[in-house]
Amino acid sequence: MCGIVGYIGKNSAVDVLIAGLSKLEYRGYDSVGISLFQNNKIVTQKSKGRIDDMVKKIDLTEFKSASTGIGHTRWATHGEPSDINSHPHGTPRITLVHNGIIENYMQVKERMIRKGYTFESETDTEALAKCLDYYYVQKQNPLLAIKKVLEKIRGSYALGMMFSDHPDAIYAVRHDSPLIIGLGEDENFIASDMTALLRYTRRYYLLEHDEIAIVKRNHVIILNVDGEEIHKEVQVADWDEQTAEKGGYPHFMIKEIHEQPEAFMKTLRVRRSGTGFDFSPEKISDEFLKGLNKIHMVACGTAMHSGIIAKYLFERFARINVEVDVASEFRYRNPVLHKDDLVLIISQSGETADSLAALRLAKAQGVKTLAIVNVNGSSIAREADVVLMTHAGIEIAVASTKAYFVQVGLLSALALHMAKVKGVMSQEDYETKVTELLSVEHLIKPLLEQAEHVKFLASQYVNAKNLFFIGRGLDYAVSMEASLKLKEISYVHSEAYPGGELKHGTISLITDDVPVIALTTQSDLLEKTISNVKEVKARGARVLLLKKEDMNVAEDVADDVVNLPSLSDWLMPFTSVIIMQLFAYYSAVLRGCDVDKPRNLAKSVTVE
Repeated sequence: MCGIVGYIGKNSAVDVLIAGLSKLEYRGYDSVGISLFQNNKIVTQKSKGRIDDMVKKIDLTEFKSASTGIGHTRWATHGEPSDINSHPHGTPRITLVHNGIIENYMQVKERMIRKGYTFESETDTEALAKCLDYYYVQKQNPLLAIKKVLEKIRGSYALGMMFSDHPDAIYAVRHDSPLIIGLGEDENFIASDMTALLRYTRRYYLLEHDEIAIVKRNHVIILNVDGEEIHKEVQVADWDEQTAEKGGYPHFMIKEIHEQPEAFMKTLRVRRSGTGFDFSPEKISDEFLKGLNKIHMVACGTAMHSGIIAKYLFERFARINVEVDVASEFRYRNPVLHKDDLVLIISQSGETADSLAALRLAKAQGVKTLAIVNVNGSSIAREADVVLMTHAGIEIAVASTKAYFVQVGLLSALALHMAKVKGVMSQEDYETKVTELLSVEHLIKPLLEQAEHVKFLASQYVNAKNLFFIGRGLDYAVSMEASLKLKEISYVHSEAYPGGELKHGTISLITDDVPVIALTTQSDLLEKTISNVKEVKARGARVLLLKKEDMNVAEDVADDVVNLPSLSDWLMPFTSVIIMQLFAYYSAVLRGCDVDKPRNLAKSVTVE
């Protein structure tokens, strides 16, 4: 949830830390802070608010000579956003930054109080820092102190640490929360993810669970849990700093919406073979698919919504039973899993804590696992039995768009392939549907040209305090994602309901001018959905209707209409979601919201 960066080298640490934290601010932006080695001592500067707030508030020019430091941008968990709760935390002897949650911090804190320590903040991290200081005083050795602390704490953590007596090194360790070691020339780094380092290097080490890194200016030492030095393969990021920039767009979100056609095709192109798709190079054999009895799709938020779309397609095409679970609930309901089931984890970052826990539960029960992720080398990618990488490229905006789009594309391709393999779809039908799926790229680009019209529509609904989405079948699945996008970036309360459920309570909330966005793209459900639209219209709702351009709908059914290219019903989610993403984006812009960094949210949820 938080962002960590560290630097040791030949340049000004302040400049590197501020630049790196700016790239990581999407991980958390409640507060920010840095610690530096300056004049043979540790100096810490931190502040509530965003990076620009700290830069304006604190004169950092006097620290320009420092060449070693660690920094942190915070998404608050324990303790409200404030100067005192900001990271780094420490003592004159040590300082550290932390991403994660220390679950037993109260016990650690109470023990440290008994040892004579006093506390200023409400954070779990300060308890960790005081514990590290205590053992450093006892052991007079950073490694021994770190190992002792790791024996005493429970939870998830990525830590960057500095010790006053060791100004030539930054120490790092991780458990569940992500952390990498960046490799430069006469300089080295630590960071939560590669976006912070692309200006300086594309080479890095992946730090595994409970490995400890000693990062010095000219070399890096990595030790395993037994204290033995290990040698790791150097990874190279396949994208550069320019990819992580806005490229002339006002926000990352709108840039990423426009990148969807290319990301979609890149994701499918690597699986193309002849007239269809081939997943065997990724260890998904035809025998593997034939032997599956049931699929459990487990994910959070937007990724879960892509799973709901996939449920419809797998059940419709491959005739296999699919359940979709919220990852945070999955393992707590003691799910019934069988040896011929598949647990399919969907995660953009590959670090989502609840999804990772669900994966580990499935593996512990001997159930096959497949992960769909966008980050190579992420925890979920490394631990799943089989991995399908999406090729969305880097996604910076907190509200996911292209990651969702390519997840749906990849899952659609897998559903078609499974249907063919199981013999429930003819070769001719399969080839036709593959061709249809690949045509999506060219149909999306004209839709993106409707942006100005969608912006106008958003302006007509911009003052709404509450808004409802309705649809049936795949339209309902898209409605859930549309509702989430709107609420998370524009702060408009919105809910999505199946059209047929309105009369079971929700319609009592429909009064004059309450906005209802109705998705009516499913041909076999059109008449029933239009009946639901008429029900809300009769009670005074203002209706925005999305439909296929060749659907005949009476003019008085809706106040506003968006016509979409007429595709097969199963492909309509690709078009309707584009309009809904644009609607959410322009609603947020017109309301003056921070589109890329919505309040209280972070891009990667690495704590439960």
